[in-house]
Amino acid sequence: MTTRKEFASALADLRALLIEMGEQTEDALHEAIQALSNQDVASAQKIIEKDPEINNAEIKIVDLGSKLVATQQPVAKDLRRILVAFKISSDLERMADLAVDIAKVVVRLEGQPLIKPLVDIPRMAEIAKSMIRDSIQSYVSENVDLAYKMAKDDDLVDHLYSQILRELFSYMVENPKTINQAMLLSFVGRYIERIADHATNIGEMVVYLVNGQRPDLNT
Repeated sequence: MTTRKEFASALADLRALLIEMGEQTEDALHEAIQALSNQDVASAQKIIEKDPEINNAEIKIVDLGSKLVATQQPVAKDLRRILVAFKISSDLERMADLAVDIAKVVVRLEGQPLIKPLVDIPRMAEIAKSMIRDSIQSYVSENVDLAYKMAKDDDLVDHLYSQILRELFSYMVENPKTINQAMLLSFVGRYIERIADHATNIGEMVVYLVNGQRPDLNT
């Protein structure tokens, strides 16, 4: 059985791992969008190759949390802190997978010129990146207000995604030769939209951690 001081130290380690994993995920999204904007296939390949690093981060978090549950047998809020950490690491891993999916789109485009300058997709990504950062911070500081902010940011991402789909559809109608690329770019929009959803899921779990009830912020 670990002492309370050791338990607190282990929880701090768990938070540190989540912060690091969040930063890795944020970097993966940033680099994927940069690769798309520059049609940089080599950079996209590197993002794909680095994916196991984030998967390993999730394993470390689960291993540490499981050890705490087994040795400390935490109850009430302490147990929720660990269970929520498990869920957050799962959401972060899925976000990183979606960043890899964006990189795979870059590979599929094979450096072909973009049918239009990228404007709304980078905007979506910037909001999603801030959501990743804020969602982790909301857990670390147990900040419910920051957790609820996820819902507003998610609405902005959804609005931009709808705008992107309308614009890409008009390109496809006007010039059928753009259909393949327009579809791939619409996938990118969808991947970013899903990343924002996962960040919102983290916000919900933080509210659950603090209040014991999980709201539905993805409405």
